[in-house]
Amino acid sequence: MIKIGMMIGDRYEILEKIGTGGMSDVYKAKCHKLNRFVAIKVLKQEFSENANFVSKFRTEAQAAAGLMHPNIVNVYDVGEENGIYYFVMEMVEGITLKKYIEKKARLSVKEAISIAIQVSMGIEAAHNNHIIHRDIKPQNIMISKEGKVKVTDFGIAKAATSNTITSNVMGSVHYTSPEQARGGYSDEKSDIYSLGITMFEMLTGRVPFNGETTVAIAIKHIQEELPSPREFVPEIPISVEQIVFKCCQKSPDRRYQSMAELIDDLKQSLLNPDEDFVKVLEPDRKASTRMITEREMERIKKASAAKDNMEESMRLNKVRHTDHGEEEEDDYEEDYDPRMEKITTILAVVAAIIIGCIVIVLVGRTLGLFRLSGSREEESVQEEEQTEQVEMIAVTGIPVRTAQERLERLGLKTEIKYVENAAYPQNQVISANVEEGMMLDPGTVITLTVSAGTEGVTVPKATDITYEEAKNTLEKAGFVVNRSENSSATVESNYVISQNPESGSKAPKGSAVTIVVSTGAEDSKVRVPDLMGKEEDEAMAILVEAGLPLGSVGRINSDDFPENQVCYQSYSVGSFVDPGTPIDIKISMGGKAETYSYSGNITGPTVAEDPEYRDGETTVKVTIVTEDGTKLLDTQTASFPFAVNYSGIKSATGKITFHYTNVKSVPGEGGEDSQPEEIREEKTIERTIEFTKER
Repeated sequence: MIKIGMMIGDRYEILEKIGTGGMSDVYKAKCHKLNRFVAIKVLKQEFSENANFVSKFRTEAQAAAGLMHPNIVNVYDVGEENGIYYFVMEMVEGITLKKYIEKKARLSVKEAISIAIQVSMGIEAAHNNHIIHRDIKPQNIMISKEGKVKVTDFGIAKAATSNTITSNVMGSVHYTSPEQARGGYSDEKSDIYSLGITMFEMLTGRVPFNGETTVAIAIKHIQEELPSPREFVPEIPISVEQIVFKCCQKSPDRRYQSMAELIDDLKQSLLNPDEDFVKVLEPDRKASTRMITEREMERIKKASAAKDNMEESMRLNKVRHTDHGEEEEDDYEEDYDPRMEKITTILAVVAAIIIGCIVIVLVGRTLGLFRLSGSREEESVQEEEQTEQVEMIAVTGIPVRTAQERLERLGLKTEIKYVENAAYPQNQVISANVEEGMMLDPGTVITLTVSAGTEGVTVPKATDITYEEAKNTLEKAGFVVNRSENSSATVESNYVISQNPESGSKAPKGSAVTIVVSTGAEDSKVRVPDLMGKEEDEAMAILVEAGLPLGSVGRINSDDFPENQVCYQSYSVGSFVDPGTPIDIKISMGGKAETYSYSGNITGPTVAEDPEYRDGETTVKVTIVTEDGTKLLDTQTASFPFAVNYSGIKSATGKITFHYTNVKSVPGEGGEDSQPEEIREEKTIERTIEFTKER
């Protein structure tokens, strides 16, 4: 049992509970080995003896542990001690995107796009490591106090293989993709759908589909078209709306095919928000919305019933076991069904039967014994036959993006060459290097000659310079930069190997230029991680993980980074270095405070300030206090002027205060022969002074 103050793994001191869910508790802890604060997720004791729960808990840790990215909550350690299963995560001080949306009602377009880009970059890193999250939603996206966006909770993530993943697991039903709702396959494009729903909520403050039951919501994801975000918020730009629509297509084939594609369009929407540049494939029979079958309905109901039963069980358990305080959502329960092993066995038998039927159909077709018109098996065979060779289609006169999408559907690759042309509108295909009707092998590269209009921009040279220099040059010329990487034994790491379109050619302003950046010789370089904004111990841990040593550590003033954070690293983020290259860092001491000085003569009260003041006769208390309350002078004198000299003052202005008593004689009440009376009058005079800024 976890207790405040106990040590785990001989290094993690439990400080406080910061959240609880259905299966696990989250604690704030201090790592005494690296002297940093961390978050520890601990499997609840009542589940630690259940093999299914332990397996799923380990799955989350394993899925997240292999990911190191600025937009992912990083996992540092995993372990088991005396029946306590835990893993150690990066401590993120902040709130979930869900609470942030609730706080602001809805986000501005620029803010939503900025968050979406960061989330996409984190998910892209997971996909590049063959990890599918499968539960992207605002509750699983953290926004730190510094404004950094991080994806968390890989509780139902799965490792992707060359085969399509099938599962009965749905993520949160409001954000689940149609294929997940059906209980079918899920791949990277399922995460893209869920992110599209999340973007919809950021922009409008609401989810697109709601209902009284999970079944009702799931069916809406399958059958109903996504409502227009602009119906709720008319000022949303057309490009942003189209991005959301493309993410949320019912057919995965009509969505963005990768996070990289989505990121490119998100960035372009910031540059050209009112341009309708997002292209969605024309619907075909497979891609069109279809009615849900009775079998699918039954499957959804069973999955929903199991999910609801588990949620109720977890709810009752929380009543018995959960401490007071804010609950954090934990979706392990969505992946658990006590009857799952039996169901899995049945499904395996059914799958074996289906595979056997497909084999029989394929053999039958090969022998010409029968033909199954309109069956999915026939479509599969036709697609396999197509992989042998494909027929070149007509592309002249259509938009280049449409041409690229159609050719990519055939398994063909494209290269773009822009030329000035008055006969064809800008971004329309003029010609291809392959004639229509030719039979081609999949993977063949088709060169498309595209019109740059009559006002095309000359593409500047971006090769033989660093990526940063190339990016700056191209963006200044009005182009969007797409980066790809390749190893090279001749081109230095982080230098550009090639570009497309080539330098000197014409291309429309705002179009993309792809540059290939060298990673150095193959398998001989190490990518430099992002250390900026990290504390020293965290930066050291990141470098250890990357297999690079920490070099010198300096301390400098920085206006851009708070105190104790890394504000400089000797190699840029993402660059490649030789193994064993030390990475020097500098730690911020905070911004260098501006200081001021004051030098001059203090004169006594003037006639204008006090006509009755008598210089040399009256003792005056003189104080000088800065704007921030610092007292520079506190003295008494009857002699003015006197000199003062101060430096290192932290305020730009201050006040000189004169306090004294005026004494004057007046005739007594008995007339001229009576004793004169003294009248004492307290006086306070203030002067505002400005100090001189020191260099």
